[in-house]
Amino acid sequence: MNKNYYAIIMAGGVGSRFWPVSTTEFPKQFHDMLGAGDTLIQKTFSRLSKLIPVENILILTNERYNSIVLEQLPMVKQEQVLLEPAMRNTAPCILYASLKIQKQNPDAVMVVAPSDHWIEDEGAFADNLQQCFDFCSKENALMTLGIQPTFPNTGFGYIEFDKTNTQPIKKVSQFREKPDYETAKSFLKSGNFLWNGGIFIWSVKSITDAFEKFQPQMNALFQKGIESYNTASEKSFIEENYALAENVSIDYAVMENAKNVYVIPATFDWNDLGTWGSLHEKLPKDANNNSVVNATVLLNNASSNIISTAKDKLVIIDGLEDFIIVDKENVLLIYPKSKEQEIKGIVSSLRK
Repeated sequence: MNKNYYAIIMAGGVGSRFWPVSTTEFPKQFHDMLGAGDTLIQKTFSRLSKLIPVENILILTNERYNSIVLEQLPMVKQEQVLLEPAMRNTAPCILYASLKIQKQNPDAVMVVAPSDHWIEDEGAFADNLQQCFDFCSKENALMTLGIQPTFPNTGFGYIEFDKTNTQPIKKVSQFREKPDYETAKSFLKSGNFLWNGGIFIWSVKSITDAFEKFQPQMNALFQKGIESYNTASEKSFIEENYALAENVSIDYAVMENAKNVYVIPATFDWNDLGTWGSLHEKLPKDANNNSVVNATVLLNNASSNIISTAKDKLVIIDGLEDFIIVDKENVLLIYPKSKEQEIKGIVSSLRK
């Protein structure tokens, strides 16, 4: 394995659209959402470790999840778990991790990947990732793996690339915000738009140079800790300074400003597992398009539902179509799939 290859797994999110299974105390990346035998973070770690040395895989997460990470990934040492004392979106934590890696290995190339996405063809994923590593090892490039859109999704940002480019690696023209339905349809029709799946690849030099150029204030904040990184004093520096960083995404902070951005259209199946509806897409279904996780069911005149309960709970349903039915400890959720984006707001109101 190439000792210059590194990975940063982003595992700090709450996944509130998967409430009540995903909670602040135990979010979705630590659940076996598809009943596959492994949690989402375990699958992500396993997928990346086929190409990247285990000791070079860092996990970025909130400090409250430290013990869960170490329990689910026993091959990981504590120093590989980077703990965020405050939630500050993706840019600050990526800069922090990148400076740590740069101090350890200035020749590093890295992938930044979410912990909670589902990728089926892991061989194709490894091939695409290797293409990116090869390119970024030689070029000053910020790369992303773009996902081939299968329908006009309004919940994703899009990546527009130069349609005259026939090479597998394409120059990005611009990032586009989440569109309305008609705009999304026009993106698919034009053929040179990809979903932004949030998977990024670059050399440590390219990304730290980009932060220095586009986020000088954030860069200066984290540069103050250079002497402490990978030492015993790192923890106290991060606890004192991390919350001072701006709350901003890597897309907005760097990728939308840079001119050296490239994309490879992914050749693997991908699902961000962002909602109960997207989970329903990936699960096996009965003749009436119902998906069941753990439950024992008796269904009559019921179709296109997703049903998730504790193991072996008997669920009897008559006359429901296109619903989310989730029973988790002291919460029962029965909610139309067409309104699933509202679940995040319900969770927020319950916390008040």
